[in-house]
Amino acid sequence: MASVPQAQGLPLLYNDLIPLSKLDHANFKVKGHDDFKLLANIHAIPLTTDEFSTAMRYYPIIFSAGSDPVPLALMGLNEGVNVFIDEENKITPPNAYLPAYLRRYPFMLARLNQQSDELSLCFDPQSGLLGETEEGLALFENGESTQQVTDTLAFCEQFEMGAQRTGQFMKDLVETGLLEDGEVSIQHPNVANPYIYRGFQMVNEEKLRDLRGDQLRKMNQNGMLVLIHAHLFSLNLMTEIFNRQMEQGKVPPQVQLT
Repeated sequence: MASVPQAQGLPLLYNDLIPLSKLDHANFKVKGHDDFKLLANIHAIPLTTDEFSTAMRYYPIIFSAGSDPVPLALMGLNEGVNVFIDEENKITPPNAYLPAYLRRYPFMLARLNQQSDELSLCFDPQSGLLGETEEGLALFENGESTQQVTDTLAFCEQFEMGAQRTGQFMKDLVETGLLEDGEVSIQHPNVANPYIYRGFQMVNEEKLRDLRGDQLRKMNQNGMLVLIHAHLFSLNLMTEIFNRQMEQGKVPPQVQLT
């Protein structure tokens, strides 16, 4: 249910990565996200903890399966299903929160030399969002970076810092022992058996209630409790996502659900 597929060892969405160059891309322009076809078959998008308080209003926040889990915003309950993309490849509702991971695309900071910690601004040349076109915002003028590049670099740097904070949160969360394999059962009134969804992790509320006072105080002071509660509250949206799948005819037969 909540895996994050990767292409050629690259992060989700990215098909290739090359460094942005004022020599090679002097005449390039970048377009905004006005077509979200790339998301049509993606049901889970990575989140940073910085986004929990906003994302929880739109998406269930769960954690991927495995020993190195990451937070994910669910845009559908089944692999290949996204209930937030309409037939015109637009986000619906239009005011739905867009995770920073998506807003960063097609750019990202990447280490070009594995012997160095220096990160370079790179982009996915297959995204269709950059090129020598008449439309879009210029990336370079008179051989120098424009404000667009400056803003993009700043956003990617902020994202990386958020990712580091998220990594520390996940490390601490795993150490608490609160994570468990998740299971959600949703009963549709017109179907005899409930629909069961697995393949993700969630916080065990009973274990959370049983935590000792000193451990709770520590988690409250470092901000973990707020993030955990955002995750737990967001799970109430599972039924809403399921109902949208039903309305859109995107709920597979029960025998295929895992």
